Amino acid sequence: MTISDDVAARLAAAADDGSAIDVLRGAVSVPSVTGEEEAVAHWAAEQLRRVTTEVHVDSFAPGRANTWARWSVGDPTNRRGLVLASHLDTVHVRGWEEHWAGTERESPFAAPVIDGAVWGRGTADCKAGVAVAIAALQQLHRAGLAPVAPVTALFLADEESGEEGSGTSDGVRRAIAVARDGDQEISADLVIYGEPTTMQVFTSHMGFFITDVTLTGKAAYFGTPELGVDALRPADEVLRALWAYGDDLSTRPADPLIGAPSLLVTGMSGGGYIAVPGECRISLIRKLTPDEDLDAARAELEDVIRGAVTDERIEVGTSYPATRDHAVGGSALVTDPKLDVVAHLQATVKEFLPDRGDIAAGPYWSEGPFFERDLGIPTVYLAPGDISHCHTFDEHVPVDEYLAAVAVYVRFIAEHCGVRDLDDGTGR
Repeated sequence: MTISDDVAARLAAAADDGSAIDVLRGAVSVPSVTGEEEAVAHWAAEQLRRVTTEVHVDSFAPGRANTWARWSVGDPTNRRGLVLASHLDTVHVRGWEEHWAGTERESPFAAPVIDGAVWGRGTADCKAGVAVAIAALQQLHRAGLAPVAPVTALFLADEESGEEGSGTSDGVRRAIAVARDGDQEISADLVIYGEPTTMQVFTSHMGFFITDVTLTGKAAYFGTPELGVDALRPADEVLRALWAYGDDLSTRPADPLIGAPSLLVTGMSGGGYIAVPGECRISLIRKLTPDEDLDAARAELEDVIRGAVTDERIEVGTSYPATRDHAVGGSALVTDPKLDVVAHLQATVKEFLPDRGDIAAGPYWSEGPFFERDLGIPTVYLAPGDISHCHTFDEHVPVDEYLAAVAVYVRFIAEHCGVRDLDDGTGR
């Protein structure tokens, strides 16, 4: 669907760079490390109430909440539309203030604009995705227009990993359960998830699982080592086997966008205090291509680990702490890039950013598989920001890229959903 010159002019005239930047800075200013998302969920809801009164904050656990809003002036049974999704939580800020002490960047939540970029924890991952959606809907409203087909804003808790007892996608699980109960509907023919993509269109991402390996022997005083069973010796065997396994994975068939499967050992701890070390722990992450099965990959890994331990006295345990849409981890995402709606989104990006909008794969895992599997809605990722500096002290989003993203979202909503004039019967 195209829009008239008059509608295009109204949308352009309603652009307000200062207001859009304020939305992003406001989102960053509300701390929301995983497990503490409720405050930013209420902040997002307040922003969305400027557009529509159909807004809900679903507090599903202490300190935890999702934000859902829906805006449409068309037939409420019309299922064609968009979901604009992002996650509300960020990774921790430990060490940030020390790293930037005495500079404008010292506070991770101040969101200063420096050298043409907004800085702070979560600017790219994933507050920009939240802010782009909100700013786009507010601009549409300022233009005196409203979408005919529904636009659903869905901002979720618990996407990030790293904080104990969280990071298992409880937010999106909750949102889908609520939608299936008939409340806070999630229906559309495309989900745009606001993970950082530098405004390329990510139609796929890897699958993954994290494994914690525990090798248990028997601790003993150093003067009587014969009474103990050293857990560090088999750890050496396991590490060697894991690295060899990773080398083998790198030679297996690669996905054109995602690349080859891989394994990375991410940590090791063990030892005793002047004693035979009775336990050792190894952590790793396994990257999967769409052609790989998570259960088969888990079984293969466990065979490698157990096959490497030659001492029968050693107890070998494996656990999988990052359960997502699967019992051990997260499935790969594959959305057909040839879908008309995806091609339309690409074209819209290129209208505003000619060097962006290319089809690519995310070098990360996120929650698109839930929407595809549980709701049957194709999902892509599109938002400003570069994943390479997310989770670091250098997290920032270029202002120009962010404002262009708002323009892309506004135009795509107008063209995909259709628009008509606001009136007394259409909301605010």
